[in-house]
Amino acid sequence: MPRDLPDWTYERRRELGDRIRHLRLRANLTQEVFAEMTGIDRRTVQRIEAGTSDPPYSSLLLIADVLDVPLEDLVRR
Repeated sequence: MPRDLPDWTYERRRELGDRIRHLRLRANLTQEVFAEMTGIDRRTVQRIEAGTSDPPYSSLLLIADVLDVPLEDLVRR
């Protein structure tokens, strides 16, 4: 059941997706290779980068590990 969230949460989700995309590209990884390395479905990676998906904490941990950045840097504001 979808819940209504404040507008600012959608903006923060887009910022997170942009940050992940930037770091992935900086690491010269395609979405497909990145998905394989994290164990996250490529379509899910695509939705996370687009800001249309709320990644679970465990996925954020995997993403940070593959991108070799502290989780704090990944989710910073």
